[in-house]
Amino acid sequence: MNYLIVVAHPDDEVLGAGASIHKFVNNNDTVDVCIMSSEAKARAFRPEDEKLESDLNESSNILGIRNIYEGTFPNIEMNTESHLKLVQFIEKAILESNADIVITHHMADTNNDHMHTSMACQEAVHLFQRRTDVKPLSEFWYMEVLSATEWSLNSSMNRFMPNMFVEVGDEGINAKIKALSAYSGVMRPYPHPRSEQAIRGLASYRGAQANCNYAEAFECVFRRVDNI
Repeated sequence: MNYLIVVAHPDDEVLGAGASIHKFVNNNDTVDVCIMSSEAKARAFRPEDEKLESDLNESSNILGIRNIYEGTFPNIEMNTESHLKLVQFIEKAILESNADIVITHHMADTNNDHMHTSMACQEAVHLFQRRTDVKPLSEFWYMEVLSATEWSLNSSMNRFMPNMFVEVGDEGINAKIKALSAYSGVMRPYPHPRSEQAIRGLASYRGAQANCNYAEAFECVFRRVDNI
């Protein structure tokens, strides 16, 4: 199975699906990551360009990510970009990764870039309906990113409602924390949501929902099943 994780910024892939990525790779699946705003120019405590790129590569190596598609769309200004350009960048990643399952941000995330990434990804994933040479997508999931998804304050939008739980265990959570720690200035002391305690706490809660040992939660919004 080929997974493509489409995110707004470097570290979102770890926050939303790091432990699951580790599990998928260990199950001999492939995982690629598409990052829309890889330079993250507006980020607080952002390291120099070379250090950020080094952090991204180190984190990806920890999780076993195969390829990274790096976009240079403006950080926290993705709404100023052409929607078509965002869609086309994701479509190219879908084609190059030969994706079966695409995972991205939830539409109601408070972060502007997360929302626009989700909107563009929703458009891009039905590329197979527009082109007969593209294989059909199997599934499309939303993920939750601490410090963004829980802040879905716009009550007119549906909030993240998980309906899938990936059991990751201690090994998966340890890999997630190690991969996130590879990014300079991202981890914070508790009770910040990007602290080790908060990450473990959310995984424990999601695991309890599904009666398993630590889990990451997702919302599957499209699934195509063949040969039933």
